[in-house]
Amino acid sequence: MATTVPQARNSKSAASVKRPGARELAAQATRESILKAAIKVFAKSGFAGGRVEKISKAARSYDRMIYYYFGSKEGLFIAALEEIYRRFCEAEAKVDLNREQPVESLKTVVLFTWNYYQKHPEFITLLNSENLHRGKHISKSMRARDYSTAAISILEQVLTSGVGKGVFRADVQARDVYLTIASLCYFYLSNRFTLSAFLGQDLEAAAALSHWERFVTDAVLRVVAPA
Repeated sequence: MATTVPQARNSKSAASVKRPGARELAAQATRESILKAAIKVFAKSGFAGGRVEKISKAARSYDRMIYYYFGSKEGLFIAALEEIYRRFCEAEAKVDLNREQPVESLKTVVLFTWNYYQKHPEFITLLNSENLHRGKHISKSMRARDYSTAAISILEQVLTSGVGKGVFRADVQARDVYLTIASLCYFYLSNRFTLSAFLGQDLEAAAALSHWERFVTDAVLRVVAPA
């Protein structure tokens, strides 16, 4: 008797959960298709060049559906920025970090960031585009700060562990370490074409990329190392 009552309740509870219907699933698929297309188009053409008709064509949808789901072109652009941040945070959250090994964990965070930027060039190009607009679109986002909080929180945990074990300085802020990692990785990749011409070196060469990966990792570890 004791075991049958909870089972009955669980069955009733499971049955009461409303599953999305065909229309809901279709609507969700349409929205996701538009958002995916928007990220590609905006990353290639920027906000000004990312025309609504171009995005709807890439999504195999209609202009009116963009306005239906996102309200405006700006609303879609904001959603695209939020989505690339969400994807980054989601991927970072899956990284396996060992609090008992803070140095290795910090190296892992650096390598994750470096590799993610390389594998997802749309992340860099979209942010470049938004910075040209002085961040006026992302500043209207209600979610951007939530995503940054998650990214900073991971570093805070790593740094706290390192301080406790005496391998990191106690006066370094997680925000500053995040900015150090992001800037060293982002600047190199976003400016690699002009820098290659300016320096007379191919910064996209495998050897150059490996060298910078080691340099960034070493630089970040030096920043947090005890005096």
